Amino acid sequence: QVQLVESGGGLVQAGDSLRLSCAASGGVFSMYTMAWFRQAPGKEREFVAGIIRTGSALRHANSVKGRFTVSRDNAENTVYLQMNTLKPEDTAVYYCAAGSTYIIDQRTTAYNYWGQGTQVTVSS
Repeated sequence: QVQLVESGGGLVQAGDSLRLSCAASGGVFSMYTMAWFRQAPGKEREFVAGIIRTGSALRHANSVKGRFTVSRDNAENTVYLQMNTLKPEDTAVYYCAAGSTYIIDQRTTAYNYWGQGTQVTVSS
């Protein structure tokens, strides 16, 4: 059983940056593809970014491409999401997820384990 704990969220202004972290425990971190999803009020949970086990392949949603960057440190059992040039439409609860998939799947159903989420609020 893998436990995921996100941190780093907060209230920022448009144009600011944040770095989210997700610490994993209880499993072999390097065996999992990791992803970030987000969910805004009244909307479905959506894929933001993902990174495969070795970190050699990344994928970002079109809405964040060029502004957000996912990375991982397998020695530290941690995945990160660097978010730059934040916009009000980035406001959401951000979730970290781990899955046994060998590809970076954008479907929530591909991920077995989820964190509790961290709130990101971007004011205009």
